[in-house]
Amino acid sequence: MSNRNILITGAGGYIGQQVAERLAVEHEVLGLDIRTPKAPPCAFVCKDIRDPKLGELMRENGITQVVHLAAVLEDSGDRARDHDIDVNGTRNVLNACIEAGVKQIIVTSSGAAYGYYADNPDWIDEDAPLRGNPEFAYSDHKRRVEEMLADYRRQHPALKQLIFRCCTVLGEHTDNQITQLFTGKRILAIAGSDSPFVFIWDQDVVNAIIFALEREAAGIFNLAGDDALTIGQVAAILNKPLRRIPAGLLMAALWVGKALRLTRYAPAQVNFLRYRPVLSNQRLKQTLGYVPAKTSEEVFRYFVEQAHKRSRPSL
Repeated sequence: MSNRNILITGAGGYIGQQVAERLAVEHEVLGLDIRTPKAPPCAFVCKDIRDPKLGELMRENGITQVVHLAAVLEDSGDRARDHDIDVNGTRNVLNACIEAGVKQIIVTSSGAAYGYYADNPDWIDEDAPLRGNPEFAYSDHKRRVEEMLADYRRQHPALKQLIFRCCTVLGEHTDNQITQLFTGKRILAIAGSDSPFVFIWDQDVVNAIIFALEREAAGIFNLAGDDALTIGQVAAILNKPLRRIPAGLLMAALWVGKALRLTRYAPAQVNFLRYRPVLSNQRLKQTLGYVPAKTSEEVFRYFVEQAHKRSRPSL
């Protein structure tokens, strides 16, 4: 891999810091985020991805490739703000790349862009339509971002795009909305649904990004481990009882809880558990040539094992 000048947006985040640390060993890396890490692993600038001078920053630093990781992962409660960061922020990054003559951009999207629907196929490949869910800001914004990326591919073919549609990312220290589903005394399940989960090891995410940078690759790829775990298998690995609740009953409970401000979850989010998109990684392995080091089950068992080593009682 010859020397490159690489900009990483969201470089203060969980994956961003790891990617920056790995790349900075051999390459000129500039990290960008609205938060500055305590010990930045590379040259770092505190800047919003919506900054109109982003293209100027890229030109000044001779940026040749961009890894765009910055995104709103959890609903802030301000839909307009989150949309502005996710969608308009990505548009600004794309325009800056074009202005600065960047060769390649890698964007981390999500399987959520496919949407949570009852008629999702058992395994979703990259040719499936992106339907998102208007009621889920994260899902809706990922769909909108990908529609915009498709427009830019047609209008600006000189900028190579590689899009990773990630499934649930797990690693040694992962703690997010998904992992919180596994911390109760019982594992909640929706009656009539296996709620399958596909996981990807955080190190596989880092390695796949570097793999794609090395090859200046383009294309759209689901980033997921082999196979899937049903909610029942998740409960068995955690050695916790599984409680199946009718969807209507859970929706009613969430409606009351939301109205009384006892929970941040809304009734529509029942579909998040009931109709999870299960990502096929065949194109990732056969076309891009990247083979994840861990299967979904291996990733989950590793995550649980590391949590137990840290004496995390909830797992």
